[in-house]
Amino acid sequence: MRVLDFAHPDPQTKTNGPRLRPVFLPFAGCPHRCAFCGQHLQTGQRARPLAEMHRALRNDLESARAAMAAGQTRPLELAFYGGTFTALPDSDSGPWPERFLNLAAEYRALGVVGRVRCSTRPDRTDPEMLARLKSLGLDMVELGVQSFDDAALAASGRGYDGETARKGCENVRAAGLRLGVQLMPGLPGDRPGEPDGTFRRDIEMTAALRPDAARLYPCLVIEGTPLAQTWRAGGYRPWSLERARAELAHGLERLWSAGVPVIRIGLHPEADLLPGILAGPWHPALGQMVRSLALCAHVLARARELGSGPKSLQTPRRFSGEIMGHKRELWERWKRARIRIEFHEGETFRLALATP
Repeated sequence: MRVLDFAHPDPQTKTNGPRLRPVFLPFAGCPHRCAFCGQHLQTGQRARPLAEMHRALRNDLESARAAMAAGQTRPLELAFYGGTFTALPDSDSGPWPERFLNLAAEYRALGVVGRVRCSTRPDRTDPEMLARLKSLGLDMVELGVQSFDDAALAASGRGYDGETARKGCENVRAAGLRLGVQLMPGLPGDRPGEPDGTFRRDIEMTAALRPDAARLYPCLVIEGTPLAQTWRAGGYRPWSLERARAELAHGLERLWSAGVPVIRIGLHPEADLLPGILAGPWHPALGQMVRSLALCAHVLARARELGSGPKSLQTPRRFSGEIMGHKRELWERWKRARIRIEFHEGETFRLALATP
């Protein structure tokens, strides 16, 4: 009997490392507002003075210190999201990026903080500045690239071009920092098509850069944004949910094959965000749908290696929901492919030609 054994194609490994603790800084440091941006709804946080957020973070870290002393939690990975961390302004006590990192370093010395990451814009990645922030304890930079396409970036009001986006990635790497790339498929100026669509080209560029992580956030029309006005005037058509599912699944499979972990698909369902979504491919289970479709495509490609005929697929039980799809939507697809799904307690997939 011919057999193929293989692991799940997702390259990220499950570890018991630091627990991610987002620190949202909505709009802080941003040079202007981009067409699609509704950070106050996307993060569930209002814009506040940086001094107030600094005090709040210290209080949170003190609480985490007490919880760790009681054995109730793991170390934290601080993640400064929202706004443009590397462009935060100066204060009377020094630049705000350095003040936040100094606070993180204080609690890192106490074992409360294990790692620190931030998000920023590709055009705010001065190499000397990044090197200084790394020396203060910054470990990773996630770049809000959104796209490497000049037309999509211009139509979205990002204020930089594709070459600047690519150079920003190089600057992060050159500083010795881990790199994350955030893409936003379906932006204004998007060109559909296979294989020359905007998102497909963005995926190929990201795969070539091989970042340490990627996020895929389909563009949504959010109330109160400039894009909402354009949409109401008929000047923007967002992706349908079906197109988003198909394109994201293709992109996810491609990034998996390049060894790039995709750590988020779609925006987190903040309570304030949901009423503000006017249009676009929103679904609370979008991530599961996309992962299921990408895994299905991977398995079908491996099945073709075995040739024609009925097959059985032994699947790790912890991936049962993923292999069957959202609300078991892939059941009929497996039947048409003549693949019988079975579950086991191991970690490896086993695909075999069915015995007569």
